[in-house]
Amino acid sequence: MSDPVASKSSSLCQYMKNHPSTLVAYVNYFGNIDDNVVTAEMSSIDSEGMTLKYKQLQSEPKSIRVPFNPPLSKYDDAKPRLLSMKTEALEGLGIVKAPQLTTFRFPPKAIMTPFIFLAYFYLLAPPPPGTTFFSIPVANMDTFFSPAHAFRGFTGFGFSVRTLATILGVIHTAEGLYTLSLCRRFVKGSLVTAAYVGCTVLFGVHIWKDLKKRVQEKRTEAATKFE
Repeated sequence: MSDPVASKSSSLCQYMKNHPSTLVAYVNYFGNIDDNVVTAEMSSIDSEGMTLKYKQLQSEPKSIRVPFNPPLSKYDDAKPRLLSMKTEALEGLGIVKAPQLTTFRFPPKAIMTPFIFLAYFYLLAPPPPGTTFFSIPVANMDTFFSPAHAFRGFTGFGFSVRTLATILGVIHTAEGLYTLSLCRRFVKGSLVTAAYVGCTVLFGVHIWKDLKKRVQEKRTEAATKFE
């Protein structure tokens, strides 16, 4: 099976000729070469990595192989990966700084989390038949929860309310800690950090995913301006 990227290597190499400073940054950062690199060019690229030729002051041309981790699965992944690696190289070399967000954004998708929670508790932790709450007739309660009991009886899958609450609590606490680690790198201000961490604990995955999306947008914007 032919390599989907190698077959179009020449066009990508031609495209990268318009980005000489980026190629030098690749060599410096991924090749761990000092800053005496004066020119660099991409000589080939495939799904596993790219080969870069470079020249230092008063030195013969050399080449390095920069692997892709993970490998590219298709040609359309090449340019986004090269841009992502450009961002990493520029930040790693201190040419551009990592973005610092100063505002909180609540993603609309996160509003679905409470309804998903209710669905979890309805299906996985329904009250036993014959239970009543707030003087609601037992017959009405049993009718309302009968699909949940049928689901639990058919699948044999279910938890107590306490167990399910503990599981969800542990997951969201872990997500909150992950969000805190992101905030330490990319968020400026204790109030904004508290908003992100607190909302992640309450609303889950959509909060930290949106935070990562905002950070990546800012990183890409800064990298795009460089050349």
